[in-house]
Amino acid sequence: MIPVCRLEDLPAGAAVRIDTTPPIAVFNAAGAFYAIDDTCTHQDASLSEGWLEGCLVECPLHAAAFDIRTGEPTCLPARRPVRTHEVVVADGVVHVRPGAREGSAV
Repeated sequence: MIPVCRLEDLPAGAAVRIDTTPPIAVFNAAGAFYAIDDTCTHQDASLSEGWLEGCLVECPLHAAAFDIRTGEPTCLPARRPVRTHEVVVADGVVHVRPGAREGSAV
C-alpha cells in the first residue's frame, strides 16, 4: 500500500495526486475516499486538477466526466474508463492499494 496523506490533509471535496506510474488521483467525496488513475482517457489531463461534484470528477481540459467510484465515463468526449484503486484509511492515514481493473468498482 502507498501512504498518501493524513486524513485531515484531504478535506471533503479535495483531491491529491500521487506521482506513481501511472499517476493516481485520490478524492474525498463527502468523507468517502476513492482513487482512480489521474490521467483522463480522452486526452492527457490531470483529473486531480478537475472539479469534483458528488462522486463525479470533471476533466479540466475538455469537460469529460468520470464516476470516481467505478472509473466509468459519464459523458463525452471520454469513452474509456479509468482504473480504480482500493483506498484504505488506517491510523489516521489515507493509503492506496494500486491495481484494480480498468473501470471496476473497489
